[in-house]
Amino acid sequence: MRRRNTLWGLVFTAPAIIGVLWFTGYPVVASLYYSFTSYTMVSPPKWLGLANYVDLLTDQVWWSSLWNTLYILLWSVPLGIAVALGLALLLNLKVRGSGVYRTVFYLPTIVPAVASAVLWTYIFDPQYGLLNDALARVGITGPGWLADPGWAKPALIVMSAWGVGNLMVIMLAGLQDVPATLQEQASTDGAGLLSRFRHVTLPYLSPHLLFALVTGLIGGFQFFTPVFVATGGTGNPAGSTLVSGLYLYQNAFQYFKVGYASAIAWVLFAIVAAITVATFRLVGRRVYYGGR
Repeated sequence: MRRRNTLWGLVFTAPAIIGVLWFTGYPVVASLYYSFTSYTMVSPPKWLGLANYVDLLTDQVWWSSLWNTLYILLWSVPLGIAVALGLALLLNLKVRGSGVYRTVFYLPTIVPAVASAVLWTYIFDPQYGLLNDALARVGITGPGWLADPGWAKPALIVMSAWGVGNLMVIMLAGLQDVPATLQEQASTDGAGLLSRFRHVTLPYLSPHLLFALVTGLIGGFQFFTPVFVATGGTGNPAGSTLVSGLYLYQNAFQYFKVGYASAIAWVLFAIVAAITVATFRLVGRRVYYGGR
């Protein structure tokens, strides 16, 4: 009976297993092999050994794209967590119509990434954009945003905080798990609002904050769609928005240097893995799991 159940289980899950192996497993293994070769998709791969990885060490464009990625990540991740936590705190208040507010704050998350990027491109337009128009009404001359090398990355950082709805829901769930009795006891003992938030709410939120931090770091290195749509895949102005994901795309599908692009992908994977492990080691030990 156990063998029969196992057999039928494999039969019904075979399409999913085949799909994962074919569309995920094979590309991963193939990209690792291609990273050691010179491959252009129109000719057979030629073995190069570690040449692609060595070339990355002296590729100034690669280092510039990595710096742009880190810059956006170091600002967008804390900003996204702060915005999500702030919205969750507001939605956790007992007010009339809270369901409507939750829906409104969550709506940007379900907007397609391309449509959202196009929308923000119009908002950041230096001449006709809504943001500069609003600034002009109060006597402020707005910057060039995506057309200015000094303001392009801040504009992308603001765009990244637009879709924090999923994270907001997670934070809201964490807030509702904080025992009300502890809040009442702390208030009875004379703890103020900020003190209760620091010593009662934050410890119970720490697993959710760790999740937000780790997923934000991983997602930050995969930042691609907004900058691709906003700049047309160029990384302009003056390369200020050329992030690592976009540089990988350019090498693979514009320059047809698939082997080099695969090496970039695996270097990014190694960086993300190292940062994730370091985050768990440095921050994970400070997480409070309800008494453990």
